[in-house]
Amino acid sequence: MSERIGLLVGRENTFPQPFLDAVNEKGRAEGIQAEMAVLGGAAEMEEPGYAVIVDRISHEVPFYRAALKSAVLLGTVVVNDPFWWEADEKFFECTLARKLGVAVPKTIVLPNKEYIPDIDHRLSLRNLRYPLDWERIVRYVGMPAVLKPNTGGGWKDVYIVHSLDELIRAYDGTGQKTMILQEFIDWDDYVRCICIGRTHVLPIRYDPRRPFHERYRIQETVEGELREHAIRDAQTLTQALGYDMDTVEFAVRDGILYAIDFLNPAPDFDNFSIKEDNFSWVLDRMSDLVLKYARGEAKPPWRGEHRWWRYVTE
Repeated sequence: MSERIGLLVGRENTFPQPFLDAVNEKGRAEGIQAEMAVLGGAAEMEEPGYAVIVDRISHEVPFYRAALKSAVLLGTVVVNDPFWWEADEKFFECTLARKLGVAVPKTIVLPNKEYIPDIDHRLSLRNLRYPLDWERIVRYVGMPAVLKPNTGGGWKDVYIVHSLDELIRAYDGTGQKTMILQEFIDWDDYVRCICIGRTHVLPIRYDPRRPFHERYRIQETVEGELREHAIRDAQTLTQALGYDMDTVEFAVRDGILYAIDFLNPAPDFDNFSIKEDNFSWVLDRMSDLVLKYARGEAKPPWRGEHRWWRYVTE
């Protein structure tokens, strides 16, 4: 197996080169080299060119996901696991969090508003409860509520609705996306945790109401029981999900930490948003992680006995 480490990225431009430089500096004496990964045209049994690949874009480039699954089978460690990443969804994660004892907002998954042309509404949807009991749904989650996609991130297609009429109008515009409706947590504090290697957790105060580049409130440190609780719950979630890089967001209301968003397997690592000190923390933990995998000093979760259900108690 190669001693090369590959990086797959999209439009981000502040993380890739510093990450490659950090890995190359730490791995130089052992001949471990990090570079931008190049994939394409490999046969099904061709030996992978990388011992480790850090994947930050395959959710948007389907070819990469197909190539990464094959690479895993042939011995490459891929961060994060492409099999689990493709299967994971926010509604499942909310159920899992409750089973793990982590607080989450009340959540309901909704049938799609629209379907591909081949779906016959009379036959293909015969198992679907219709019409939806919108009043029951609203009674459960309350108002205001948050309507957002069951997969995806970046605060795209997220709606805050304040009435049943607003909810139905927003839902009618969601097309073929599967959406979830969540209780709105009117928070008095908010913490976003950067998680590396399922054990290293950096809690940062965060304000999703601010412009993107101002959301990380690094001058307002997270301390005491709030910090310990955020780290503990973030570790619980990432251990069960098997994500080696993730961000976990907690909205804090009346002392309770509600896990709001924790399906972020390609988290924001740009230094202009997470700020320089946090960026240095990420570079250090991520470079150490991939070097341990390249040396064989650590096993990825999916090569051991990891399964999410092992973390759930009856």
